[in-house]
Amino acid sequence: MEQSRRTELVLFLQSLKRLIVSFVCCLPMSLLGLLLMLLLLYNSFSVFSLHLDSIPPIKSTVSLNHPQILLHHHHQPSPSTSTTTSPIKSSSESDSSLLLVVKETSLGLIQKQNISSSRTEEKIRGRPKRRNEQTSAITQRSQGKSRQRFKTRIKSFLSKSSCESLFFMTWISSIESFGDRERFTIESLFKSHPNSCLILISNTLDSDQGALILKPFTDKGLKVLPIKPDFAYIFKDTSAEKWFERLKKGMFSPGVIPLEQNLSNLLRLVLLYKYGGIYLDTDVIIIKPLTSLHNVIGAQTVDPVTRKWSRLNNAVLIFDKNHPLLKRFIDEFARTFNGNKWGHNGPYLVSRVVARLNISSSSSSSDLGFSVLPPSAFYPVDWTRIRGFYRAATNESESNWSRKRLTHLRKHSFAVHLWNRESKKLKIEQGSIIHQLMSDSCIFCNSSSLHS
Repeated sequence: MEQSRRTELVLFLQSLKRLIVSFVCCLPMSLLGLLLMLLLLYNSFSVFSLHLDSIPPIKSTVSLNHPQILLHHHHQPSPSTSTTTSPIKSSSESDSSLLLVVKETSLGLIQKQNISSSRTEEKIRGRPKRRNEQTSAITQRSQGKSRQRFKTRIKSFLSKSSCESLFFMTWISSIESFGDRERFTIESLFKSHPNSCLILISNTLDSDQGALILKPFTDKGLKVLPIKPDFAYIFKDTSAEKWFERLKKGMFSPGVIPLEQNLSNLLRLVLLYKYGGIYLDTDVIIIKPLTSLHNVIGAQTVDPVTRKWSRLNNAVLIFDKNHPLLKRFIDEFARTFNGNKWGHNGPYLVSRVVARLNISSSSSSSDLGFSVLPPSAFYPVDWTRIRGFYRAATNESESNWSRKRLTHLRKHSFAVHLWNRESKKLKIEQGSIIHQLMSDSCIFCNSSSLHS
């Protein structure tokens, strides 16, 4: 009886199997493929479930999305190292720290690895605190030597040179982009002030290649000092000092405007405050000596109705050492810094500060003892019309206009700001206003700058 039941069960199963196979064979191919895929997924899930269940959970307080961890991903903690860490800075603070390192390259502001990310890495790796202290001591000694070099070189340059006037310029870009037109600014400076001294703050020009670029000037006995900036020393004892410390620590974002540009805006103010002298942008042609000017800033535009200035510019600044207006500029920079608005920390800054003092372009002095010169002094042509200065006259009417403009410039202007962002790609045409001004102001008059 039992054997008969088993035989019946086997026959039933065989019949069921044939029925299932017949049913599957009758299905469309797309549905058959779907069933096979579900079967494979089920098998895969079973396998992975077994493997995951066999792995012990990993405890970690470090966010894998943290930028500093991504930066130092090759320094994974060993299995024997404790993974317990103290809380890491917020992502926005870390982002600004990393952005600072990227943007500071051309000026050489700080060491290759910024302090905050270095400390985070040490904590992750579980190194003893003593290592941090040793690193900090080495960093301080290095900074001290750099500070001493900057201070000593400046002091030596000024003591050995008899400077009729002291000029400052900054170059924040690569050495390759320092071209003939930038060199011509230096050329026009020394043409009008042969006994002056120029301190050129630049990380790239203070090099062997930079020395070759400036060799034509030094060979003629002209006094030029290219020098890497020591920001900690330069900013010391001003409100810029704390601002810079906060920047290095990543306590605020430097913004989308190139950091170098904003540092140049601050540098010129602090250098003039500490040393006194004349600051020039590298896209200015000097056409007349500036020695008769003291404590002046130039207006860029005037209101056509009131005839009072509507905007100042900081491309040319002439101030005595420790001038109180410069201190107000520096304090304003540190207090209202905004790295996302073009001009906010430059032309708009000086305009804001002076506007509060209610000084018009017609005023000759104020309680702070400075003057605002009309646009004709340094900005005789607006950036929207600079192209006309590079084009040669093509008819008698244009020739008459060029002659009148040149006569006016030579009589009323001390310098011409060339608005390099708009003009750097323009060709200097033979006989144009710029060509004639450069011919008047050249020292190396056969150089390519007159024909570029």
